[in-house]
Amino acid sequence: MPTIRTLTLTAEQKAELIELRDRQPKAYLRERAAALLKIAEGAVPSQVASQGLLKTRDPDSVYAWLDAYEAQGSAGLRIKPGRGRKPCFSPSATDG
Repeated sequence: MPTIRTLTLTAEQKAELIELRDRQPKAYLRERAAALLKIAEGAVPSQVASQGLLKTRDPDSVYAWLDAYEAQGSAGLRIKPGRGRKPCFSPSATDG
């Protein structure tokens, strides 16, 4: 039987995640902090992905957020520079 992933937070870590959830201007960070707080309260990550957030997420995404938080703390929740689709047309490429 697979083990259920849990998250144990110190009081400082919990306060930091609550601050992110309640006051962060970026919606994706608020969502990730909310998911981690629910997991820390005892919810199963796959259940949080399917029912615990405003939008249904792939359970692998929630597990990736959990892995990133455990490895790097709240910095692991941020989207890294250079991610995403690159532009296919650049006006500066045609200047010259």
